[in-house]
Amino acid sequence: MNFMGNLQQLGRAVMLPTIILPAAAICLSLSMLPWDVLGLPMLSDYLSVAGKSLFVFLPYLFAVGVAWGTSSNGGAAALSALAGMFIYTGIVQFSHYEIQPTVLIGALIGMLSGYSYERFKSIRLPEYIQFFGGPRFVPLFVSFVCVLFSMLMVGIAPSLSRGLVLLGDVVSSAGGFGVFLYGFLHRILVVFGLHHLLNHVFWFQVGGFKMDDGNMVYGDLPRFFAGDPTAGVFMAGLYPTMMFALPAIAIAIIQEAREDLKPKIKRTFLTAALASFLTGVSEPVEFAFLFVAPYLFVIHAFLSGIIMWVTYELGILHGFSFSAGAIDYVLNMHLATKGWLLLPLGIVVFILYYVLFRWAIRRFQIPTPGREEGSALDDWASDIPYRAPLILQAMGGKENLETLEACITRLRIKVRNERLMDNAALRDLGAAGVIRLGGGNVQVVFGTFSELIREEMVKTMQRDHARVLFSSPVQGKMIPLDEVPDPIFSGKLVGDGVAFLPDRGELVAPVKGEVILLYPTMHAIGLRTEEGLEVLMHIGIDTSTLKDEDYFHAAVKEGDEVTPGQLLISFDVQRLRKTGKSLATPMVITNPQLVRSWGYGPFKPVKRGQTAVMSVTLREHEHSNVGGKRS
Repeated sequence: MNFMGNLQQLGRAVMLPTIILPAAAICLSLSMLPWDVLGLPMLSDYLSVAGKSLFVFLPYLFAVGVAWGTSSNGGAAALSALAGMFIYTGIVQFSHYEIQPTVLIGALIGMLSGYSYERFKSIRLPEYIQFFGGPRFVPLFVSFVCVLFSMLMVGIAPSLSRGLVLLGDVVSSAGGFGVFLYGFLHRILVVFGLHHLLNHVFWFQVGGFKMDDGNMVYGDLPRFFAGDPTAGVFMAGLYPTMMFALPAIAIAIIQEAREDLKPKIKRTFLTAALASFLTGVSEPVEFAFLFVAPYLFVIHAFLSGIIMWVTYELGILHGFSFSAGAIDYVLNMHLATKGWLLLPLGIVVFILYYVLFRWAIRRFQIPTPGREEGSALDDWASDIPYRAPLILQAMGGKENLETLEACITRLRIKVRNERLMDNAALRDLGAAGVIRLGGGNVQVVFGTFSELIREEMVKTMQRDHARVLFSSPVQGKMIPLDEVPDPIFSGKLVGDGVAFLPDRGELVAPVKGEVILLYPTMHAIGLRTEEGLEVLMHIGIDTSTLKDEDYFHAAVKEGDEVTPGQLLISFDVQRLRKTGKSLATPMVITNPQLVRSWGYGPFKPVKRGQTAVMSVTLREHEHSNVGGKRS
């Protein structure tokens, strides 16, 4: 794994523990309610203790989460990290120094455990002690290293603690410019999915605050929830961007869409705008213009930094447990300083972004979704189980995947051959963007459905032996079968499948198989796949009456074995159009009783041979009878 690949994995790992923080924020917020009026006076204390406990044990959560995220076997690595944290805590407390675990220590021990597992999981020892070999060696190794590490920390931890506080003072001395720089870099690093690493430093390391019980907490986020009146500098300025700027961009994209595509774009981007406003998930909107206008994204990053600088100068302090959305804004308002000022500031930001992006999209003819045919953010979430195999195929198939992980908004994968990835197909299947980091490390941004997509892809790979994928047999537009102007095909009397409106006169094999039928007029051809599926492709409607040999020319004969993309029939598109007959070309499976479930790609323009426009899962009892023999 190259340097960027390691950072990609580490960025995902340090994000894992933070998913528990919303629970802490909710408990702390609910503890402020007058429970004594309801006859539950102790509930307020219980909720307060519950919320604060998660922050107290945050180093342990980071140890487990980082170990889990940096290893292929989360359980063994996480257990080793937890053991290491217990050893560290025990030794530093035994030393009688005022040292306590920090998030930094937890992350370091988590990385040690995760990478140790990957390094030693297959280690072989002499036969008489092989019981301690393999994965069982990892907790032994981590425990021993943690003993030495703890002894070292007893000597340097006081200096390190003072150093973290000093680092906070140095960053604070930079004033508004330091906050601006953080805001700018934060948005730029979002592109590569590495912003979590930057956040980890500022949110969990910079600056220290001693609580009433004498314990120290470090970082802007824990200090904010611990009641530090100076915390929230590196979080407050993100609220106007997430709650107002990004929704303004989404609405600008909707307004600049073509009228015929505006309903679909409106539905998609209002959802994206609401997600950003409520939860602070920004990628679905940002990736809509990142790749078509990267210079505009740089301006957006610059403005984000300016917004953070302005909030700093206004003395606004606010924080969040997950992200700068309206939910966190309301939940944590009781801890904020001048938090109400974020609303009028946000309105100004909304107007600025809306005017800027509408002008830029129109002035520079930026092809944001809805200004061209189709959209990079289609309304497809309810179709995840059916599109997952198509997504897998667009990544080059399961044989091309070395790793498949997901964080909140993107799939983080490592592929064996990047050339096998079909970026256009991934975008057609709902990806907002594809980011190649080198060394086979790739991020595919699907928004908040990424984890669900990963789960369905894993299921697909586990049952892949029973699935058949079809590529596009023509170049043109894919349409639903019920739009074919022939009741025989649209009524699915021949079989089930899809259809195409070809732009060019070439029909190619959509799947590997044998030619079992070629009509004398050569307007239709039938294939049988290795799994026994019988596939009929019929060029045009009512074209069987065309006797002139100049309309169709076959490149294969019955009995030939064909592979995906191989030319089957060439035909004269222009002459067919002049006959007035429909060019709709169905591709149907004539024995659909073999199929358990169907999956379709987006019904939009396709290229000849484009990966996986349709997938089918075979019935279990049929799959075992290869070659068309049925029980």
